[in-house]
Amino acid sequence: MTVREMQDEIIRLKKERNICILAHAYQSHDIWDVADYVGDSFGLSRQAAGTDADTVIMCGVRFMAETVKILAPEKKVLLSNSEAGCPMAEQIDKELLEELKRHLPGYAAVCYINTTAELKTVCDVCVTSSSAKKIIGNMPEDKILFVPDCNLGEYIAGQLPEKTFEFMHGGCPTHLRMSAADVKKARREHPAALLLVHPECRPAVSALADFVGSTTEIMEYAEKSEADEFIIGTENSIVQHLQMNCPGKRFYPLSKDCVCHNMKLTTLGDIYDCVLGRGGEDITLDEETRLGAKRCIDRMLELNR
Repeated sequence: MTVREMQDEIIRLKKERNICILAHAYQSHDIWDVADYVGDSFGLSRQAAGTDADTVIMCGVRFMAETVKILAPEKKVLLSNSEAGCPMAEQIDKELLEELKRHLPGYAAVCYINTTAELKTVCDVCVTSSSAKKIIGNMPEDKILFVPDCNLGEYIAGQLPEKTFEFMHGGCPTHLRMSAADVKKARREHPAALLLVHPECRPAVSALADFVGSTTEIMEYAEKSEADEFIIGTENSIVQHLQMNCPGKRFYPLSKDCVCHNMKLTTLGDIYDCVLGRGGEDITLDEETRLGAKRCIDRMLELNR
């Protein structure tokens, strides 16, 4: 079976069986081609909750599939590859956060969306990379415990000097692979290019960027910009997607090592097995955990209005 033949069969079966396929932006383009929605993790979850599909296949990592289940408990939610986790989400558990909160009384616990459903049950609110500044800025609390990504936390703290921040020193291993030395090298090789980076990057990298934003924001910036060349400081699949979306522009990875190996676990064959009913992991959450995590998400939506 060729790639095109497998894609056609996936598309046929998903329509026949009322399945919605979600693909995170870091997936490969052959997976994008069969997806109903492509984007950042939380945006995908909201799209899934609004569909009338009976089954949702998440082509991403575990916390993303959990978020779909939190928002759409009536749907069957499949994680396309059960081994696809998020190292950052796994850096902190409920017990560790409760311990941090005991040491920081009076601090509101803010967690990045890249966390487990269980962790969200003991947080005050969760945020996305694109909404964090607005949500934390709208919070009545002045003292913020931000977990787990200290790079994103420090980036937001720099924009909200009226708040006091404490951080857990976690982060995304993929984005941590990029350094100021990489920026210097890329600038030397592509002097006319704009540098667009994700706020999960090290502060030394973000400080040198022409634009800092979420994956979706980076893509929108590059597509709308009048510039012709860009250095991309996020997962390297975005370079390929932008090359296909904007064939008249040039895109370069900030580092050849900025690859999320967990995202790359999902293959077109995994999705094919899912639509056939013989693959994927059925995500389940007990109702107490689901409702506890949903409270955290609901407050995010409230503060983001």
